[in-house]
Order: sequence, then structure tokens, then C-alpha cells
Amino acid sequence: MRAIGNNLIIKKIEEQNQSTKGGLILTEKQREDVRFQQAKVIKVGDLVSAVKEGDIIYFDKAACHRIEIGKEPYHVIRQENVVVVL
Repeated sequence: MRAIGNNLIIKKIEEQNQSTKGGLILTEKQREDVRFQQAKVIKVGDLVSAVKEGDIIYFDKAACHRIEIGKEPYHVIRQENVVVVL
């Protein structure tokens, strides 16, 4: 598996469910106010310069495309959709 151009192949990091002050448990889907999601970079394209394989990033979750390889879910994003590299 290889990424081409300025694309990244990432694997989303599932966030833990969070609780409100009143004790309600909020899943990720219920937290639509959060625009960015955390992921691990699996592969980088040959034009990517600011991110490397293995980096943990935050990206705009509306800008990713889901792919499935060998029944394993991955996502493809462009380098410009990365907002933070940890």
C-alpha cells in the first residue's frame, strides 16, 4: 500500500467516550461540535513534506475518504487537511 502525491493514508484513533457533568455519556457521533479528529499516519505520498509515517495528527474529519484494505478500515486525506502534528 502506497500513498500518491500529497495524500496521506491514516488510521483513526478511536476516542474514549466522554461524560457530561450530569453523568451522560457522549459518544463521538454525539459530539458533532468537534471538527477535528486524531489519527496515526500509516503512509505518506511522495509530495508530503511536513508529516512522516508514524506521526499522530489531528485532521479535519469532514475532509477524509474511507477505504477498506483487507477488511481493515483506513482513511485518505490531503496534507493540507492536517491541522496539528503531535
